[in-house]
Amino acid sequence: MFAKKSLGQNFLMHQQTADRIVAAAGLAPGDTVLEVGPGTGMLTRALLASGAQVIAVEADHALIETLEGTFAPEIGEGRLTLSQGDIRNFDAGSIPKPYAVVANIPYYITGEIIRQFLTANNQPSSMTLLVQKEVAERIARSKKESLLSLSVKAYGTPSYVFTVPRGAFRPAPNVDSAVLHIRDISKESFSDSAREDRFFEVLHAGFAHKRKQLGNNLEDLASKKAVADALAAAGIAPTVRAEDLSLSTWLALATKI
Repeated sequence: MFAKKSLGQNFLMHQQTADRIVAAAGLAPGDTVLEVGPGTGMLTRALLASGAQVIAVEADHALIETLEGTFAPEIGEGRLTLSQGDIRNFDAGSIPKPYAVVANIPYYITGEIIRQFLTANNQPSSMTLLVQKEVAERIARSKKESLLSLSVKAYGTPSYVFTVPRGAFRPAPNVDSAVLHIRDISKESFSDSAREDRFFEVLHAGFAHKRKQLGNNLEDLASKKAVADALAAAGIAPTVRAEDLSLSTWLALATKI
């Protein structure tokens, strides 16, 4: 099977790696799992072996036909549902809760997929994703926060599980990958959608100009005096930089500005 560069396809070829990804997801028999981009079915096979009910969404029509043949018994038993389409157009509300997302996702839409499901009204309970190593490190290991890391931590607790070398894929990508697990996903950080929207408005303003001090960045949202008052109320020095603030501090600041 030839990988299509236009779809960002890098097929996982190591069954042991697939088994480790499923173990990291912490699935129990009967759990509902959404798999994004099953590809050749390596991870799908491991998910089914765990006893999970799998809903797999694949953009490549040719791969759907191959998967239908490979997993005909599981499809017949109702353990696997295949759907052809772009995951970015998928309605998360169509899946009964609780469910988990487990996937080897195309690098070029990593951020979109994470955001799509973390912000959905019907959120998954967890996400276990094979992503670029650098992305996993930035979200779960970096001592400095980023717009991406805080956007994830606002909804769940991320952890860097293990590294997957580039040689585990065909074709091999130019960088290593890693398994990122996000657990305890919820919207408990926000009392309502208005608070959620305001948090991200403040967060985006804070990170708009990385070299500027936080106080200067936030003046795009409010007057200099209003920003100074909000920072003082939150106990934040105006000279601090956005990357040095924790999630809890950002949440507090968003309620004061």
